[in-house]
Amino acid sequence: MASAAKKLLMDPFSDNNPITVQVLGICSALAVTVKVDTAIVMTLALTSVLTLSNLIISVLRNVIPSGIRMIVEMAVIASLVIIADQLLRAYLFDISKQLSVFVGLIITNCIVMGRAEAFALQNPPKDSLLDGLGNGLGYGIILIAVASIREFFGFGSWLGFKALPENYMGNGLVLLAPGA
Repeated sequence: MASAAKKLLMDPFSDNNPITVQVLGICSALAVTVKVDTAIVMTLALTSVLTLSNLIISVLRNVIPSGIRMIVEMAVIASLVIIADQLLRAYLFDISKQLSVFVGLIITNCIVMGRAEAFALQNPPKDSLLDGLGNGLGYGIILIAVASIREFFGFGSWLGFKALPENYMGNGLVLLAPGA
């Protein structure tokens, strides 16, 4: 992989992480990190939407009139979120119910809008695709790490499997938003 492409893909994991460095997407990060399975599904949904929206907006960047640029971006992102939500409802209904409104809020997630506006509009499709994929996975790695800690200490389990003795009572504080 070329060094520029590698940087686009890997930079969001450390030096330019959307959550830890840019402090974007915090609301959904707090809401969906109680259990690892919901964090994984949210990661997949956001990464898919971010990657595809970056690609589509980058492909259309030279034909989008500047006066309606934001409207087109929102329409592309909203369409992809609706598809993701419908797929979750069809194939992962229980997790879809747990995520409820937070999948729909991907439409207004600062990471998705920010990358579309700041990167996809200025860069070619391949770079935009890698940027979306890297930022989505960088976001997801933090979600999954936080969810792992919260599920372990809150429920005494990890991915639904008991990790602590049966008599472990769980720490309810880590399951609340302030505990994240």
